[in-house]
Amino acid sequence: MRSFAYVCLVLTAFLVNSCRQAKPVATKKPLSKPAPSRPVAVKPAPPKPKNTEPKPTTAVVVAPVDTLETEEVADLSPAPPKREFRAAWIATVDNIDWPTKKGLPVPDQQREFVSMLDQQQQMGLNAVVVQVRSAADAFYAKSSEPWSEWLTGQQGLAPEPFYDPLEFMIEQAHQRGMEFHAWFNLDRATFSKAASVAPTNIIYRKPEWILDYGGRKLFNLGIPDVRSYIAGIVANVVREYDVDGIHFDDYFYPYAIAGQVLADDVTYQANFNGMKKNDWRRDNVTKLVVEIRDSIRANKPWVKFGISPFGIWKNQRNDPDGSATDGGQAFYDLYADTRKWVRDGLIDYIVPQVYWSSEFGRVPYKTLVEWWTRNSGKCHLYIGHGAYRVGRGSERDPGWGRLTEFPDQMRYNRQQPVVQGSVFFSAKSLRDNPLGIRDSLQTNFYRHTALVPTMPWLDSIPPLPPRDLKVATTPEGVELFWQQPAEALDGDGANSYLIYRFEGRRPHLRLDDPRFIIAKCIGESTTRYVDKTADSKKKYVYVVTAVDRLNNESREVVVKVQ
Repeated sequence: MRSFAYVCLVLTAFLVNSCRQAKPVATKKPLSKPAPSRPVAVKPAPPKPKNTEPKPTTAVVVAPVDTLETEEVADLSPAPPKREFRAAWIATVDNIDWPTKKGLPVPDQQREFVSMLDQQQQMGLNAVVVQVRSAADAFYAKSSEPWSEWLTGQQGLAPEPFYDPLEFMIEQAHQRGMEFHAWFNLDRATFSKAASVAPTNIIYRKPEWILDYGGRKLFNLGIPDVRSYIAGIVANVVREYDVDGIHFDDYFYPYAIAGQVLADDVTYQANFNGMKKNDWRRDNVTKLVVEIRDSIRANKPWVKFGISPFGIWKNQRNDPDGSATDGGQAFYDLYADTRKWVRDGLIDYIVPQVYWSSEFGRVPYKTLVEWWTRNSGKCHLYIGHGAYRVGRGSERDPGWGRLTEFPDQMRYNRQQPVVQGSVFFSAKSLRDNPLGIRDSLQTNFYRHTALVPTMPWLDSIPPLPPRDLKVATTPEGVELFWQQPAEALDGDGANSYLIYRFEGRRPHLRLDDPRFIIAKCIGESTTRYVDKTADSKKKYVYVVTAVDRLNNESREVVVKVQ
């Protein structure tokens, strides 16, 4: 299994390195260059490329596929999904995933992150969810809040030599064709009594906004100015950084601690608007979600907004509409009406944390996932997997000790059309590979390329197709080259290109099957690809499509090798 994984790793790198920026066809191998990062939000019109390619040595640009004769071939089924959200959470709080310790030298921080992303790209992930604010702090330079202690060892201390970790991480993700979702904790102002707290921390600037609970300083979400402050923190990141998504986890009001009371009575009396206290707290959280959603839309309407709540909305014994489970409940315990958010379309995707195995009697994995498939409302449903529990079976939850549990969860998800992807907690667990889960993803479930699912309510306009597609035979293999498409009606160009290959003179072009995708070329100007695996004795039809930032795919252009 491990040797096969290594072969896949090498093949992946081989295919990516075959994508190149536009330049004339060469008979000698050109120097390999890294793919350019994704264009920033507002792009200037690209200069018209110069047509410097020599006349191709073999055949011919073919018009759109519907004019091409086809011959039927045997179906290859079932096909893996062509669209699937595949991500890992990268937790920075307490140095869970990155960086591995406080105050790590900057070159080591960067090396660790690059290595982690390389591994995740090789296993087929197409997105990362990175914690950039864990306790009223920041893993980024353009912030009114102090630098995180988990970055430099002391809250408020900037990295030396100076760099902006968020800019660096986004660039590295985009170079690999991976979406970057910035993950925020919205409730914590401090992490613990022992936490490093800078003099500029909000607890000193706005002590009236803060509640003490469980040894932590928490934001009082019942105060309208607090909600606006948090929404403003998010809006600042959306404006200043080229993020693809904004992400929150399950911390709203705190998990209950025996013998402690959250002292927000004064705020309740001033702001309750006739509501019962529990309903008022839930309304505060929903108002915050709406305000954050609106702040994102006002700045960059294409940026996605997702939340990963505690997995259970309500148990059936408390509400007939709840799940057939027996566990904590986001609605009652955290004052998070997660079903309302998806029903009302307040968020773009939801990732319920379903961290139990299929054998856990109180909350069986399949039971809870099935409930979410019926209650995902108007947004995308991805499942949050407890990768950290794999290999740690117990008497209470024995399923996690079984080799079959994790692959069974993945197979079950794919049987549910509503489930459109997975997020794994956390990156360290994928790296450590308990019971071979990373191998399972890389060589099986994520072996083939997948695009992130589209969100038509954010962008329904596909890019225009690549222009002037040509093919040439070279000593390296079959070389395809084309020109960037013009901008679509919404101003979007290409963010990447997909290369499909089909055998035969008149093959059936199955663009819905990712097994025919032989490469993904990242970057608008990466308009050349060399197929080094082509067999000179075979006839091929190649298809190239353009993909925009929101993963809409263009009409295909086709070329035949005679």
